[in-house]
Amino acid sequence: MLQNKEALKRSKNLLAFSAGGDSTALFFLLLENNISFDIAIIDYGLRLQSKEEVAYAKELAKKYDLKCFVHNAENIESNFEANARKVRYDFFEKLIQEHNYTALLTAHHLGDRFEWMLMQFCKGAGCAELTGMQSIAKRSSYTLYRPLLQVDKSDLLEYLHKKNIQYFEDESNSDAKYKRNSFRKLHTTPLLAEYKEGIKRSFAYMDEDVATLIQTQEIHTCNQLTYFQTTHSKRNDIYTIDKYLKSQGHIITAAERLLLKEESSLVIGRKYVVVFYKEFVFIAPFVKNEKMDKKFKEQMRILKIDPKLRGYLAFDTEAVALVSSLLQ
Repeated sequence: MLQNKEALKRSKNLLAFSAGGDSTALFFLLLENNISFDIAIIDYGLRLQSKEEVAYAKELAKKYDLKCFVHNAENIESNFEANARKVRYDFFEKLIQEHNYTALLTAHHLGDRFEWMLMQFCKGAGCAELTGMQSIAKRSSYTLYRPLLQVDKSDLLEYLHKKNIQYFEDESNSDAKYKRNSFRKLHTTPLLAEYKEGIKRSFAYMDEDVATLIQTQEIHTCNQLTYFQTTHSKRNDIYTIDKYLKSQGHIITAAERLLLKEESSLVIGRKYVVVFYKEFVFIAPFVKNEKMDKKFKEQMRILKIDPKLRGYLAFDTEAVALVSSLLQ
């Protein structure tokens, strides 16, 4: 069932664990394939059952001599799905930095990918966005692996039942107030039950098509400034921007994607500024800086640097020198 087994045997792995069927199946499949790993679990404090799930995680870790990291999240008052994701990845990335993990493993499966595709299709998306999750994704300081991305949940549950392995059902997964759950119940689960093999083949064809259509750009960095050479195709450049920001844990909204097509500069999520200028695309933290000395202002005026980018550059002389050399 597992993809990328040999790569996982060479990396130091942290498994994002929840005690649900997906991550529990991945846990035991990793053991069966002699792939070493530790686990990390989040307790959002919303369900009584979550305490049992954490206890189960600790029990498994002790039994198989693994490290088990637990994070008790603070109460999330709004936009739960997005904020919970941020809590998760902030925790995982903190562990990765502190313990020198080189890979994060998640138990996303075929159904998750299909749900994402349908949701993006209904919002408005192109081929590159519809392919969605990939089995391997590079992040700034680690590699994200999704070893179960070609496996349907029904196969994972069959594996657990056959092996008589305990797992937990999260009742919030059936709560229709979450859009993803609605898509799962009404669309993806019935379609996968009837057309699973065809859906698998479609994703394989789409991945091949995107690899042909999208020109991969080499991304360069100087401190917190990131840049790459434009392809002179906004569609292609936006794909590269999106991929880079995802590697930083930030997801572009559909509205921002549309604005990027029209604008030469844009502040993304009040965190990043993206500037299309001459032969380059620049991405940097968005910094408001009202106090700039005259010499710096004159340099920016001569180079015709977008005002949104100047706030960051005012603090980074090395980046200023680089941008000057690129644009002159």
